[in-house]
Amino acid sequence: MGIVRSPFFIVPTILLMLLLLLGWYWSQEPSDLHPMDVESQSSNVVGVATTGALINTAQALLNKPGGYLSNDVIPPSVFIDNMPNWEFGVLQQIRDLAKSLRNDYSRSQTQSLADKDLELAEPKFNVDSESWLLPSAEGEYEEGIEALERYLSRLQDSSQRDAQFYARADNLREWLSLVEKRLGSLSQRLSQARPQIRENTDLAGDANAQQSTATSSQQVVKTSWWDIDDNFYEARGTAWALIHFLRAAEQDFKPVLEDKNALPTLRQIIIELESTQKNVSSPMIFNGSGFGMFANHSLVMSSYIGRANSAIRDLRRLLADG
Repeated sequence: MGIVRSPFFIVPTILLMLLLLLGWYWSQEPSDLHPMDVESQSSNVVGVATTGALINTAQALLNKPGGYLSNDVIPPSVFIDNMPNWEFGVLQQIRDLAKSLRNDYSRSQTQSLADKDLELAEPKFNVDSESWLLPSAEGEYEEGIEALERYLSRLQDSSQRDAQFYARADNLREWLSLVEKRLGSLSQRLSQARPQIRENTDLAGDANAQQSTATSSQQVVKTSWWDIDDNFYEARGTAWALIHFLRAAEQDFKPVLEDKNALPTLRQIIIELESTQKNVSSPMIFNGSGFGMFANHSLVMSSYIGRANSAIRDLRRLLADG
């Protein structure tokens, strides 16, 4: 009887192992990109590096091992937790840069017309990241990439004057302000992996400031145990995308950064963010106490993110100076 029944146990076991291996492979983060893999003769065109970085990052989001997983509804993708959070971190940065590209980088002033392809691209990336049918997130993101590629093609064509990229200090500051808010929120969520008392500073600095609902002067904040690894991998995805976008900004805004003596600050931000991409040797994200025997991966990540965010504030200050 045992010999007859054995296939009914062996086959499911093999299938389960295959699904586990596939899930492990699909959970591998993409390697470092080279956003300037474009025609060499166009590498000196302002805006090519930033637009190329945005396109390549969005393509990596869709074409990495397993493809885009956040909206999958079948095994093994539906059971994978960390990669969808990594994808969301990347997607947030894609959305912010696409917004800046449409509203700031491609426009000379507030009264100028928005670029036709960038007007199409930006809303495509804002489709619900978990939408899988009518429309599917992947389909919308692909259309956004195609619109960016059309803009890049016109940007590289010297005979076309309707595609522009204005590498000005004020435009870079506008994008960095979005980055600063994202990193500030991430740093707070990561640091709350351990319970902490937070003094209410929401209205600090303005004696006449008001808020809609009254809150206590002190709050005990703590991230849910279920969200600890989610925040960690969202931060890794955010930092991964930002590394490429900042490298591109170094190329497109180099004269501006040199004029403000801000290149060292930008490079230090990249170094801090690169530290977030070190291999995680632990099989899971630990939540040990700050000075205990076991690691607290969230606090380590928060440290890197916080230092990068502080340097971004310094960079924005340098860009604002005359």
